[in-house]
Amino acid sequence: MGDEEALDAYSQTVTSVARHLRPRVASVRTERGSGSAVVLSDEGHLVTNAHVVGRLARGEVALADGASGPFAVIGRDPLSDLAVLRTGIQVPEPPEFGDADRLLVGSLVVAVGSPLGLEGSVTAGVVSALGRSMPARGRTASRLIEDVIQTDAALNPGNSGGALADSRGRVVGINTAVAGIGLGLAVPINATTRRILSALREDGRVRRAYLGLVSVPTPLDERWTARTGRRRALRVAEVIPGSPAAVSGLRPGDLLLAINGAALADAQSLQRHMFEDAIGRRTEITVLRGEAMVDVITEPTELVD
Repeated sequence: MGDEEALDAYSQTVTSVARHLRPRVASVRTERGSGSAVVLSDEGHLVTNAHVVGRLARGEVALADGASGPFAVIGRDPLSDLAVLRTGIQVPEPPEFGDADRLLVGSLVVAVGSPLGLEGSVTAGVVSALGRSMPARGRTASRLIEDVIQTDAALNPGNSGGALADSRGRVVGINTAVAGIGLGLAVPINATTRRILSALREDGRVRRAYLGLVSVPTPLDERWTARTGRRRALRVAEVIPGSPAAVSGLRPGDLLLAINGAALADAQSLQRHMFEDAIGRRTEITVLRGEAMVDVITEPTELVD
């Protein structure tokens, strides 16, 4: 394929994604400023960043076709930087939401939003890194948003809450931050965030279980890989005094292999178990401690924010 043909194929991909997404990405205006939102349902739900709406209860949303009207915030989760809005105006059919876990570094992505109040703006680039972490803070609690997508698609203030889509127009992230010149970050669309969005739509909030530890992914050495069939684990970096993890006897340096039999290899694999149904439930964590494998029994409490 020649350079001109390659450029034309690239242009066709970007314009096709833009044509599909622009009607489905709205501009959001509140007393705090402006941002973007993506249509989530044909019932008038939209998803944006929690920091776009802050603690406000309402604002105004405008679509690419000129339709505009008020919205109400029906749920927000600062610890994932996601919020769900609902408007009474007619919205288009929502876009397909993809799976950020299938992205590769170098994958083409297209960002659609309203940077600096310029509605329906489109930029394109690639996934420049995966697996980044970004701190998020609620009123009293804080956590890391894991598996954040880093892209070189140009993002500016106002892009927050807008769509990051793959080459097929599937929304794989919600743009959330400008990390620096030429670097933007997006909250991934994956199994964990789908569950968060569902909880926000249905209940207006997310109930999380709390263990009280900080962990980082780490490779297992060949001996333990051969024995367990697993290549990675979570190394406990810190245990919060008085937390369920501390009471159960978990220690810094422990390698977490599994929770209730499900393998743990990255932060998301643990976080996807830390929702409402784990609160107060007997939980078994398989731990590699020194040269021994032990099962630690703990009972997560509810994370209060």
